[in-house]
Amino acid sequence: MSNETMIAATGENQVLDIEKIRNDFPVLQRMVKGHPLVYLDNAATSQKPAAVIDALVHYYTHLNANVHRGIHTLAEEATAAFEATRDVVRSFINAAQREEIIYTKGTTEGLNLVAYTWGRKHLREGDEVIISGMEHHSNIVPWQVVCEEKNAVLKVIPITDKGELDMEVFHQLLSERTKIVSVVHVSNALGTINPVKAIIDAAHAKGAVVLIDGAQSSMHLDIDVQDLDCDFFALSAHKMLGPTGAGILYGKSSLLEEMPVFLGGGEMIKEVTFEKTTYNELPYKFEAGTPNIADFVAFKPAIEYINKLGKEKIRAHEDALLSYATEKIKETEGVKIIGEAEQKASVLSFVIDGVHPQDIGILLDNKGIAVRTGHHCAEPLMSRFCIPGTIRASFAVYNTLAEIDLFAEALKKAIKILR
Repeated sequence: MSNETMIAATGENQVLDIEKIRNDFPVLQRMVKGHPLVYLDNAATSQKPAAVIDALVHYYTHLNANVHRGIHTLAEEATAAFEATRDVVRSFINAAQREEIIYTKGTTEGLNLVAYTWGRKHLREGDEVIISGMEHHSNIVPWQVVCEEKNAVLKVIPITDKGELDMEVFHQLLSERTKIVSVVHVSNALGTINPVKAIIDAAHAKGAVVLIDGAQSSMHLDIDVQDLDCDFFALSAHKMLGPTGAGILYGKSSLLEEMPVFLGGGEMIKEVTFEKTTYNELPYKFEAGTPNIADFVAFKPAIEYINKLGKEKIRAHEDALLSYATEKIKETEGVKIIGEAEQKASVLSFVIDGVHPQDIGILLDNKGIAVRTGHHCAEPLMSRFCIPGTIRASFAVYNTLAEIDLFAEALKKAIKILR
């Protein structure tokens, strides 16, 4: 096995057979514009192993029926498969109860759900919400909406030049008026791993609750919501080898119980009359309407695939890729890395003097190399660094050192053309 397809991090037990893993992902076998696909856009969405694709096909071929309340065989089998994922997720993030696992369309819906239910119920005039300067728009806009409605104050933890949270200022921002702190675990634009455990402990000391955006961290880091003691945690299936349109909001049951409903309709009710409606128990209280059944069924094999490989081995491989790519990029004339935090995960963002990111993205695509360019739904963060956007290469367990070599060489050629 070549060095390009096997990376050893800290011992023989850390070795992953990347060539074998790549064979599990059908899309990685395709050609793009006459070149083998080099997929380095994993922070936007990850590719799917055959087990996930097969689960989708199996559901629609053999199980397709609406879940819950049905008494026929297909309904019962579909419901069992749908609910099995909830138990796997509970174990994956170590929630105390399966009822604390709320199905959503993704991280964005989870963040909005907390803002529009917990936020609207608890925020009053003069109360304060703290977010960070590296948030995705989905963890900015909902809080702006609710703060404007309630005349509450939105405060922002500033970012250092290295792309880290200024924790000294964070502690200064915390006060008795702070009601909730909502921060990203791993920045989608920088790769920075934030010290969320310390943030949670400090916020709780002031009586505030904490919501963690785990969209980027769930694939790359071990998640234990009980150890973190976070009050809410949101994630997306498609960032972790699963289907799009499926996500999870974890919430402590005591908080979820007292929160008002988010959407009204079927499934989230116990009884409806024209005079009064009584609501369903957790988790169904927040799951109105026919859910995205097939994709939740297919989310289970995605988690099982991650578990089979092992988070520690995945992280070791991705760290090796990031380190290698960072050194390669630093060798390239005119490149400036945006985000050089001490603790990073799987994201390399950079700009090139005198070259627009989009032009680089187009030329790389001509070589079959997929990267993301732009502001990455983090415009305030781009403004902090006085740039319109970055070129972002993001890595997953199926990427190789050889792909990074191709990326680095194509980047040099693209820069030469554009200059």
